[in-house]
Amino acid sequence: MRAANIFVSGLKAGGRLAETTLVRAELFGSLGATGHGHGSDKAVLLGLSGEDPETVDTATAEAQVAQIKAGGKVALLGVHDCEFELTLHRRRTLPFHPNGMIFTALGGEGAVRQRTYYSVGGGFVVDEATGQLKADDTPVAYPFRTGAELLAHGERISDLMMANELAWRSEAEIKAGLLRIWQVMQECVQAGLDTEGTLPGGLKVARRAHAIRKQLESEHFATDPLRVMDWVTLFALAVMRKTRPAGAS
Repeated sequence: MRAANIFVSGLKAGGRLAETTLVRAELFGSLGATGHGHGSDKAVLLGLSGEDPETVDTATAEAQVAQIKAGGKVALLGVHDCEFELTLHRRRTLPFHPNGMIFTALGGEGAVRQRTYYSVGGGFVVDEATGQLKADDTPVAYPFRTGAELLAHGERISDLMMANELAWRSEAEIKAGLLRIWQVMQECVQAGLDTEGTLPGGLKVARRAHAIRKQLESEHFATDPLRVMDWVTLFALAVMRKTRPAGAS
């Protein structure tokens, strides 16, 4: 979704949005092999429409995608209608990373813009054209590459990571970001606990979190010292629901 959004935003910034008549999106490697099951095809269409992972309304996203597919056109950034082609290559890969994507915008005279992106984890997308395919070499207070090197610093891990994060942003920004992530996760857990039925994705997998929650809450006098782990497992099941509350990131 983020890569598609970046691509069409680039079209707009370059003044090429209005002349685009077709957008072709190709997904490679693991994105191509499991894209339908993981909703990558839907994410691309939402991104072309101008949606962003942190603000998309997941309560209406399915209906939005269905409308795009039914009409055969996508409104780029919500303002310019054009046709689209979406191809998931199940056995082809790109050289840099398994999660590769190529977006091509076509107009009356052929290609208007083409970009290759890689989804490298953690929500980060790199653009091959910008040359941003190198590791971040920002100096940090406590560098490490392995768990042993991390522990060798002798600091509390939370303090160590705070010191390292300060290389990129202020302490106030770090804490605000952490609190936002925590709030979103709490909302996702609660949504998973409250929702019954089946998971999206076409496999008709029954949601389990709601029923397990009711069972745990009914057992008031359980004495198993590992009882808390049942709740931890429940929270993990709740956030595996594949949808989030509106606005969650």
